[in-house]
Amino acid sequence: MDTTENPDPKVFYVGLCMAGAVSAGAYTAGVMDYLLEALAEWEKRRGEPGVPAHKVQIPVMGGASAGGMTSIIGATSLNNPLPPIDKPVGPLLAEHPENKLYHSWVDLTAPDMFSKMLGTSDIKPGKILSALNSEFISPIADRVVSVDPTKWQPLPAFIKPGLKIFTTLTNLQGFAYTVDFGVDQPQTSKYHMSIHNDYACFELTEDKIEGDNNGWIPLNIKDKINTDVAANAAMATGAFPVGLQSRLLTRDSLYVSANPWLAPYIQGNPLPAGDLETLNVDGGMINNEPFDKVRDVLNGLPDQEVNNYNNFDSFTNTILMIEPFPTKKPGIISKSRAISNVVGLTLSSMLAQMRAKPVNIKDAMSKTCAGQFLITPSRLIKNANGTVTTLVGEMAIACGALQGFAGFMNKEFRVHDYFLGRYNCKIFLRDYFTIPAADLQSNPIFKDGYAGIDMEKFKSTKDNSYQIIPVFADATDYTFPDFKFSSGTNWPTVQESDIDKFNRLMRRRIQAVMLSMADLNWFTRFFTANKIVSSIKSELQVWKLLP
Repeated sequence: MDTTENPDPKVFYVGLCMAGAVSAGAYTAGVMDYLLEALAEWEKRRGEPGVPAHKVQIPVMGGASAGGMTSIIGATSLNNPLPPIDKPVGPLLAEHPENKLYHSWVDLTAPDMFSKMLGTSDIKPGKILSALNSEFISPIADRVVSVDPTKWQPLPAFIKPGLKIFTTLTNLQGFAYTVDFGVDQPQTSKYHMSIHNDYACFELTEDKIEGDNNGWIPLNIKDKINTDVAANAAMATGAFPVGLQSRLLTRDSLYVSANPWLAPYIQGNPLPAGDLETLNVDGGMINNEPFDKVRDVLNGLPDQEVNNYNNFDSFTNTILMIEPFPTKKPGIISKSRAISNVVGLTLSSMLAQMRAKPVNIKDAMSKTCAGQFLITPSRLIKNANGTVTTLVGEMAIACGALQGFAGFMNKEFRVHDYFLGRYNCKIFLRDYFTIPAADLQSNPIFKDGYAGIDMEKFKSTKDNSYQIIPVFADATDYTFPDFKFSSGTNWPTVQESDIDKFNRLMRRRIQAVMLSMADLNWFTRFFTANKIVSSIKSELQVWKLLP
């Protein structure tokens, strides 16, 4: 049933926000794989005795960089079968094209992507697009927006019809706007500025939509309408500055002008009609965790009280943010006035300020805010003495090293993070994505949904709260897969020889890049490559990925 016309009070909405992650998109993909599996299992059991009767629907998926790419991958996976991959079956590094999330983030186009990224086939005389070869991205983007028409199926019941999907972009041209100081004064009285945070926004549909659709580009996967725009948007949001190619994105300016997040700036400087081409780099540079935009979409749904999402006893929607690299409390800076220190601090300050969000500070600071949940990496470590500790955050994932690029070096890193994402999502849904028992009896959605059933089956093992998305113990294995990597353990590592093999490729890449720009003698080329390889080894040792 389309709840746009007849809102169902028993529907609880979950907006998904996916943060930037580079190769750790494998973790986000694993979280998404289990989340979709859990929702499908619940729908399969709906109506059976003892099964919670309330409904959960996803009306929006949005993100930055790897998160924005995964939003598009997830949305384009919904109309074809998506068999979950709970454990490795057969060879550990076997490909799984049947699961688009796994295939896009774990398989990529080769086990060792770093060798491809150091190739020189993309370098043309006088034309260097990026420090690393990015040619592998286009074929992945093309298959992301492709579906098998012979296996077409309706949207699952847990997806709200008209699903909104968006990615953040960093628009290098930006949108100009002016501030007038006085009326009917000369041009010099105008203050000219530009905004560079941009968004590629889509609405999943099989219908023909006329007009600007409030800034949401109709995305029809079945008939391949605007799939090229979605593929280019996916590449644009993940265009890591300098490291990967910048991307051109062409959209009808009609949708850009009507975008509610851009319209206030554009209305004073209207865009020309027709196609609008923008040059873009990584969307995470300006807005890496766009939960504020997911909140905007949730607030705009029918029958949603904008200021009521903070209270468990009455909330009707929430945000679930998937964050492979949780942010850290700022450290104490060096007060040195040396230019090397000041330049680094200036760049980091600019980046932090660009990402600052104009959201309600009271909501953001609340430790009990019902309107926002966070899932982030967590891994159990068994020490030599038999004790077990919990490692949380970026150090719990294998792809976290090298600013998130480590996963491109070794497929085992990506395999680990994918299954860790699934494992973390299982525990999260069981124990943390919950509503307190006292509030459950006051909230009409959950009170009715849990009425007349054995609630204890869906109780958190951590406290007196109950699952928002019920998970079924007889269908869920809550243990991390017991598989062995080439290291002989369930934590992947590499050897020095695995890193040394990149030395020659890196020298060739540096030589090709530099010779296209300026003369560089062989000693400098050799020294630069060796220095980079040495730095890679040092960082992998910090992450315990290199013994």
